[in-house]
Formats: sequence, C-alpha cells, structure tokens
Amino acid sequence: MTGTDTTTLWRPTGPVELDLVRASGWRAWPPRLPEQPIFYPVLNEDYAVRIARDWNVRHDGAGFVTRFEADTAFLSRYPVRQAGGRTILELWVPAEELDEFNAHIVGGIRLVHEFHGPDGPDR
Repeated sequence: MTGTDTTTLWRPTGPVELDLVRASGWRAWPPRLPEQPIFYPVLNEDYAVRIARDWNVRHDGAGFVTRFEADTAFLSRYPVRQAGGRTILELWVPAEELDEFNAHIVGGIRLVHEFHGPDGPDR
C-alpha cells in the first residue's frame, strides 16, 4: 500500500491481547471474544494512556499502549465516536470486520507505552 494516506491510531490493551499481537508478528489484532462485539482503536494518545494506566493496570496488572497506521480511505467507513469529553474519540469496528481491518494496517503495530501495577516489572 505504498502512497496510501494513513491515519495514526492507538490501542490500549492488556497483557493477553498484547501477547497475541506479538504472536502475529506485530501485524494484526486478535479476534474478539464473544463478549467483545466491538474492536475500538482510539484517535488520541492521551486517551489511550489513561485507559492503559488507569483501567488495564487495575484489571490486568499491566497496561500497554500501541500505535499503528491504517489506510485512511478504508477507515472512513467507521464514524468517529465521542465516548465522553471532546478528546475521547474512538472508532468502533464490528468484530466480524476485524480481519478486513487488519488487512488495512500499514506497517506494523508498535508498543509505545507500558504501565505496571506495584507487583509488576519496574519499567
């Protein structure tokens, strides 16, 4: 997809999902679980950090923020959803469209932040 306009997205995630992304070679998001009908990448790094630090650490012992690029024209099918304040913006990707979404990731998925609870690694 050279020459493609891309949009930067972030994804806050826990350790289990991050391990699955790592297993994909940092190329794809894993299928959703039955109780996860929506995959939601976010459009704001600060929002992703808050979720990873404040929610994932509390629930999973660690939280991570990833960054990736996706084809802008493809992303236009997903309206931007405001999930609170002005900067709390998400895309809602139905679980059944995740394989197609993954096919429109340009480059790889990169780990950009990690947070650990008091019992986790000192990083």
